[in-house]
Amino acid sequence: MRRAAALLSGLAILGAGTSCSADVQRGFLPGERDTTDNTPLITDLWVNSWIAAVIIGVITWGLMIWVIVAYRRRKNTVGFPAQMSYNLPMEVFYLSVPLMIVGVLFVFTDRDQRAIDARDPDPDVVIDVRGKQWSWDFNYVKEDVHEDPGVQAHLNGDWGTPDRLPTLYLPVGRSVEIQVNSRDVQHSFWVVEFLQKRDMYPGDNQYHRYINITPNRTGTFTGKCAELCGEYHSEMLFNVRVVTQQEYDSHIADLRARGNTGILGDQYDRNPSRPALEAAQQRTEP
Repeated sequence: MRRAAALLSGLAILGAGTSCSADVQRGFLPGERDTTDNTPLITDLWVNSWIAAVIIGVITWGLMIWVIVAYRRRKNTVGFPAQMSYNLPMEVFYLSVPLMIVGVLFVFTDRDQRAIDARDPDPDVVIDVRGKQWSWDFNYVKEDVHEDPGVQAHLNGDWGTPDRLPTLYLPVGRSVEIQVNSRDVQHSFWVVEFLQKRDMYPGDNQYHRYINITPNRTGTFTGKCAELCGEYHSEMLFNVRVVTQQEYDSHIADLRARGNTGILGDQYDRNPSRPALEAAQQRTEP
């Protein structure tokens, strides 16, 4: 009996250690490494930046502590140590090393940012997202259908997810472009496990505010507004459900059967006299 208990305890500790190791490997970021096609790039950039920061920090603090200890004032010390007004080699070193570090970080960040923001000329699915105080409207552009107009979540302090949140459906393994717009004030579209967010501005050039991803894992993911947008900002929640192509097609057919055809567009904005699409067209005209 004791051996069995010890074995179970050992397995539990091993499992916890393995889980912790996986969390450490992705820098304690939420979700999984391969949730979308962009999450590996984001995870690697995040983790490698922290590795570089820790190495530089250890070296810097190590040198500082060594100097403090090795060259501390002794009991029998008389007077002051020799004073130095300048040291050109050291000053060049202090200047060049930080510049080199920043330059390397810039190169890798720029490379990954360009890859993440690259726009797919012909995505399989196009989603038009409309943020509003304090909920979301989701339009499936190519299918010409929409979800029910989003209703604000009402949090009561109990643990768990509210019963009914606006839910966006995406097919797994298909390229998706999410075009984000705001109906009233500034919002920010954020799917936590996707590790990406995009700010949304009312009446601005919305045509160039997008996220291109390919979801690689099925499941339900957490979405929220990441920009303080008023009194009930914390209740501006939604879900993203990544499903198989068959389930996605079935959901689209269900929306069409319920009469949710067309797009919930600019006509529902707080200031429809300057719709986002018109503003975008004016910005792009020569």
